Amino acid sequence: MARISVRAAPIKMPRGTAQKLPERGALHELARDRLRTLIVRGDLAPGVALQETQLSEELGISRTPLREALKLLAAEGLLELRSNRSAQIAPLRQNEIDEIFEVISAIEGIAAQLAASRITDQELKRLTQLQERMEAHHDNGKLEEYFRINQEIHGFIVACAKNGVLQSTHGTLLARAERARYFALSSRTRWDDSVREHRQILKALKARDAEAASRALTQHVLRTGRAVSEQLRLREVTPP
Repeated sequence: MARISVRAAPIKMPRGTAQKLPERGALHELARDRLRTLIVRGDLAPGVALQETQLSEELGISRTPLREALKLLAAEGLLELRSNRSAQIAPLRQNEIDEIFEVISAIEGIAAQLAASRITDQELKRLTQLQERMEAHHDNGKLEEYFRINQEIHGFIVACAKNGVLQSTHGTLLARAERARYFALSSRTRWDDSVREHRQILKALKARDAEAASRALTQHVLRTGRAVSEQLRLREVTPP
């Protein structure tokens, strides 16, 4: 698990950490995606200032698309842009974490409630396959692979609610919740509990029990939020 740090010095990434971007696709979007992954995993730690020149070299792009990427990440709440100073990775602030998980738990709880009656048999089959893959990664201790499938499952359940407004609202908060969720899994106990909770969510959806599905997913998200808070306290990460 990547170490969480609050040092504010400009980051010096080992050569090759960011990796050059492929030629296809909008460069600023590709840069955003690459940097988002590094932030979510903790490779770019909270509070760290970024050096645009080094990042441009690492990613193999000019500073113009890089700056556009930084603006997008700031809009997602992952970066803080500072006047006449380097952008820095947004700290994990306790009050903000609490608020994010309150909202995400409500959104995903409603999504599970709607999905229980709207999900198709084919979608249930797909969800079951994702659950099996996720559990296999858990059993093999492959955190990054587990987390990728975990996030896909959460997004898939929201999509199965078949409510565009709900899905769009969920999407605006996803990046900020994603980083905190990954951070929570630094606790092996939380990781184990998360797998069991996902089984209950799937069971309720298969039974098309809207109340049980909503309750299970809501509580799952709230427990994750509490796990993040506990990890922050244990690691003594404080806002600047």
